[in-house]
Amino acid sequence: MINRMLSNPIGTGFLIIAALILIGNTVAFVPETRQGVVVQFGQPVRIVNAYKGGETFGNTGAGVNIRMPFAEQIEWIDKRVLSVDMEQQEVLSTDQLRLQVDAYARYRIVDPLKMYKTARTEARLQDALRPLLGSALRNELGKQTFAALLSPERGAVMGNIKKGLENEAEQYGVQIVDVQIKRADLSRGAAIDAAFERMRTARQQEAATKRAEGWKDAQIIRANADAEAARIYAASFGKDAQFYDFYRAMQSYRQTFITSDPKDPKANTSIILSPQNDYLREFRGG
Repeated sequence: MINRMLSNPIGTGFLIIAALILIGNTVAFVPETRQGVVVQFGQPVRIVNAYKGGETFGNTGAGVNIRMPFAEQIEWIDKRVLSVDMEQQEVLSTDQLRLQVDAYARYRIVDPLKMYKTARTEARLQDALRPLLGSALRNELGKQTFAALLSPERGAVMGNIKKGLENEAEQYGVQIVDVQIKRADLSRGAAIDAAFERMRTARQQEAATKRAEGWKDAQIIRANADAEAARIYAASFGKDAQFYDFYRAMQSYRQTFITSDPKDPKANTSIILSPQNDYLREFRGG
């Protein structure tokens, strides 16, 4: 019978097509970037090229795989790091500010069998992860102030969000790689104006406090300097009273007779004194 079909061009074509269909349903090529769940009559029976941490390219289970024709089908699942974007959420911070937050999570499917049983497809998996990401983000940001998102504390906040999401995503066979906030804006309107006003007031109060502390420190330094100067003057007066009088007189002359700006005529000062005035005694050499 086979010989008759081979002698008939139509029969030959039919055999070739049947052979190709049989081979196509028996042999499957598994790429490096995918892992497969082999399903037999609707039930998963084994995993091909499953993800393993630390595996190197070329040493995985990728390549040719044999399956039972027509009875087994392969559901492909990505092994690479994937991302899911969260829909914009409104979050109320501890300082009563309403924030519009955009975030995303990067994840990897590490248990394809669990993922297949719970979500079936990658599209359904992402639909399941979005609300989990939103819930983890609201729970953590609801404990933080708006300023915390603008400070180095943000790294710890993101770590807490990642941990909360990991606990929920584990049921889908998913490992969370990273969680990041793309933007966090204050809601437009009176709320943002009030927030800016509070921030401005806080900075002004901080500046006033710094100025007061600086003035206090300056007064202490000035008082210590005056005390030290008085001590030095007293010590010099005790050693040579005549030189001390001369030095003090020179300081007084400088302040009296030398203008602060010689080029300014209005700064010139005229003083009329008798040559025998005691104030000028140092000019007379005694």
